[in-house]
Amino acid sequence: MLNDDFIQFGKFSVSKEQIFYQSASELTLALVNLRPIVKGHVLVVPKRVVPKLSMLTDIEYQELWQSVRIIQSMLQEWYSDTTDKSSNSNLSFNVAVQDGKAAGQSVPHVHVHILPRIEGDFPNIDDVYTELEEWAPNTLLIDIKKKKAFEETSSPHLEVPSDED
Repeated sequence: MLNDDFIQFGKFSVSKEQIFYQSASELTLALVNLRPIVKGHVLVVPKRVVPKLSMLTDIEYQELWQSVRIIQSMLQEWYSDTTDKSSNSNLSFNVAVQDGKAAGQSVPHVHVHILPRIEGDFPNIDDVYTELEEWAPNTLLIDIKKKKAFEETSSPHLEVPSDED
């Protein structure tokens, strides 16, 4: 499948264990999402790191969307094989691209989110968009935690009296 142990997703290295699909031409991959918004949330990415859809070659663009259809079918089949048939009777999908930073893209590498949806998975059906906007790779959380830990362990702020006292 892949010769290397990792592929690039923006600036992040993704282990091949996260990759569950590769197109025949090897231009497109599907990744297990380590921070899923819903059960089964996956990413489809071109192997070449490019930040915007318009930067893909015609063949990469076509293959990306063909792969999205294949992965969506795979997820549909997986859900239909689950034991809880009541939860997948109305299975639907959000297929989303945030094409550029102003559109909410957190990793400057084209990626398509495929999110299986069932009735009642969010109190308000459109809440998924808020979650998607706030979605970011794990290292962001690590950086936030490091910063918070540093702030908590650093010396307390010293109050310096003014010269007027």
